[in-house]
Amino acid sequence: MSLLRSSTGSGGDGSDSGRDDGSSRGDDRTPEPPAPRGPSAVPRAGPVTWARDLAMGMRFAAGGGREGWIRTALTALGVGLGVAVLLLCSSVPPLLDAWHGREKARENLGQVHNPPRSDRTVLYTSADTTFRGAPIRGRLLRPDGAHPPLPPGIGHLPGPGRMLVSPALKELLDSPEGALLRDRLPYAMAGVIGDAGLLGPRELTYVAQSATLAAPDGYRIDHFGKNWNPPRMRAPVVVLVVMTCVTLMLPVLAFLGTSIRFGNERRERRLAALRLVGADVRTTRRISSGEALLGSLLGLAGGGALFLAGRQCASVITLWGVNVFPSDVAPAPLAVALIAVLVPAAAVVVTLFAQRGITVEPLGIVRNRPALRRRLWWRVALPAVGIALLVPLARTQPWRDTPFNALRLAAGAMLLLLGVTVLLPWLVDAVVGRLHGGPVAWQLAVRRLQLSSSSATRAVSGITIAVAGAIAIHMLMTGMQAGYAQAYAESGKLPRISLWADAKGWPQTQRALGALRATHGVTAVRGTIDANITTRLPAAGRPASGAPLSTVAVGSCAELRRLARLGSCRDGEVFLTDVTGRDAALAPGTTVNLNPSYGFEGPRPPHPWTVPAAAREVRLFDRARGPDHFSYGLLATPSALDTGRLAQPTAEFKVDFDRGTPDAVEYIRNTVARIDPTMNESSAVDNPHDAQYTGVRKGLFAGAVLTLLLIGSGLVISTVEQLHERRRLLSTLDAYGTRRATLGWSVLWQTALPVLLGLGLALGCGLALGTLLLTTVDNPVTVDWPVVAGITGAGGGMIFLVTLLSLPPLWRMMRPEGLRTE
Repeated sequence: MSLLRSSTGSGGDGSDSGRDDGSSRGDDRTPEPPAPRGPSAVPRAGPVTWARDLAMGMRFAAGGGREGWIRTALTALGVGLGVAVLLLCSSVPPLLDAWHGREKARENLGQVHNPPRSDRTVLYTSADTTFRGAPIRGRLLRPDGAHPPLPPGIGHLPGPGRMLVSPALKELLDSPEGALLRDRLPYAMAGVIGDAGLLGPRELTYVAQSATLAAPDGYRIDHFGKNWNPPRMRAPVVVLVVMTCVTLMLPVLAFLGTSIRFGNERRERRLAALRLVGADVRTTRRISSGEALLGSLLGLAGGGALFLAGRQCASVITLWGVNVFPSDVAPAPLAVALIAVLVPAAAVVVTLFAQRGITVEPLGIVRNRPALRRRLWWRVALPAVGIALLVPLARTQPWRDTPFNALRLAAGAMLLLLGVTVLLPWLVDAVVGRLHGGPVAWQLAVRRLQLSSSSATRAVSGITIAVAGAIAIHMLMTGMQAGYAQAYAESGKLPRISLWADAKGWPQTQRALGALRATHGVTAVRGTIDANITTRLPAAGRPASGAPLSTVAVGSCAELRRLARLGSCRDGEVFLTDVTGRDAALAPGTTVNLNPSYGFEGPRPPHPWTVPAAAREVRLFDRARGPDHFSYGLLATPSALDTGRLAQPTAEFKVDFDRGTPDAVEYIRNTVARIDPTMNESSAVDNPHDAQYTGVRKGLFAGAVLTLLLIGSGLVISTVEQLHERRRLLSTLDAYGTRRATLGWSVLWQTALPVLLGLGLALGCGLALGTLLLTTVDNPVTVDWPVVAGITGAGGGMIFLVTLLSLPPLWRMMRPEGLRTE
């Protein structure tokens, strides 16, 4: 007791315990008179006191030996992963802004009023293509003078017949796999496009100068960069991005909250020792917060380093055509500042919250928290509110991409997942409270959970969120992938490519038909020149845009016979189809307008043409009414109708090919590039979504398993700490002859019960959330049962892993020496 009195100060109230006089440092200064005793001698609160106590706690965490460093390292790991995920999610908006910004800066899709030809203008057009499912962006230009505008990333335009390519396209063209593509791009490589002119490092794009480019294939521009707002993301992409961020953050944040509590038992013993030498309760809580603060600060730095290292992988990842530079993955400064402040603050708050039910006394810890009575109503209210937010989104079709809808989606998904987490403690208590009897190992596990299940359910909550979120995400991915696969399978039953371009006349169209028919792998080709006409000429008092539209197809008799049953046919004849029966205005002798006006443009001078009186009515084939065909009202041979008088005529081709011929589609595309590089293609031969979704699903499954392993490590630590707290009890059981196998089984059941109950909740929540998400994006509800079973099995595998890793500490604690008291 004399030691205790000397430690706490001569006044008995410990008020001068914090005084630092010269004698405490061993110097030879003359001691000053003692400060008056009382509350004002040493400040009990304030920034200086807080800083001193937090610094002391950080020193304890840093100097706690091997076990202290392990505890701090695990806390830093949990915090670091949380920080990396938060930085990644907060980088998505700046990333998309940078991506769209480069797209705007390098493009010009035409101007409302074309500029006059000058020294600073250029003819410009698109020449996009696809190579083995990979889109290739192509741009052709022809300068009008010596000072043409330059797109970003290009210092000077390539010469005639030459091109500048992206680094990824250069790599492809130089490889053996690019041999077919080299035949399609008959330009000499003159250099590489800079990063400012690329959307991402893996983009395939080129800019070439064409000596033959002319109107109407190209249009004249005098600058690059456009005042253009990007289209809103489609519903599946929005839902997937939001759900991925939610599913990534919640499990890691749950692990973060668990990791800060690592080492509570050892920390409490140290705090009791501090109380013994005179520290008050508030001081011990601040010191305890300082210990957690060190781990959170290390985690903050480690999370930042992990984020900087992980974003280097951005250049090799392409999702739905979006590939960005690592420098684009950068959160806003405000988000970084908030994360840097809130994460350490959260560590301190969680530590103080964990100590609200204990009182640190000089000789030990007094747990003055009353028995918890877990109320059900608010635990059910959370998922109910989440479902209430999601159901209206699922019932509203189609999805509208608005910030409010995205916020409702994120809030609903988070509340539903968090609701499952808060339901778990109540469910564990409700189940174990009704369990009685059974083997000794079972009774030991059940009794332990009956006495205190908070630490077990806290660790299992991360597994519950991870499994539920992973199931919902995989359901969403599987449904979206199945929808795309079904659409491509339906539209690709007939191996066909549709092509169209500006028509230059029937002779050129005939040459294109011949080249396509001579292409390797092609089985059939049909082609016509199509245009819109109106069945009424503009007149005073009637708007020109209000006249009914019809479609005319111009082609040889052989081509028209592929559209309708003609019978006899000679060049110069005109045919009316059965479609015109719905429009009596289109009949033999009717005068039609070949140059119709549309509502979005001004009036055009009419080009009247009279349907010959000898025009016969024919019947279109049923297959000509398919989704890739026009319902033609008029069929004409080239001599009967001058295509030069038509407004914006297009050459339309339908090319059938043999699926068994390797690279038949690529040979067709090479032929098209020789005919007209600006020709457009529409086909269902490439399904880029399938490979992308498969890759993302595999990555998400691997991420879910890694998350479960991380959370399992926290569960192992929590279990070992609980065993350490009960080491005297374990030693007593060992002294009485309890078998090690019995205690090993008790650890297994103690871990298995919360995990199995959590997996049951996670399975139900994940299926419900996945169903709501698929309904929101108007996809059929599809469950990938092997993946669901794999994720659930991985969560169940945590039970055996935790038990296996907990057995060695259990054997060490089951020794009679544990009964020794000092």
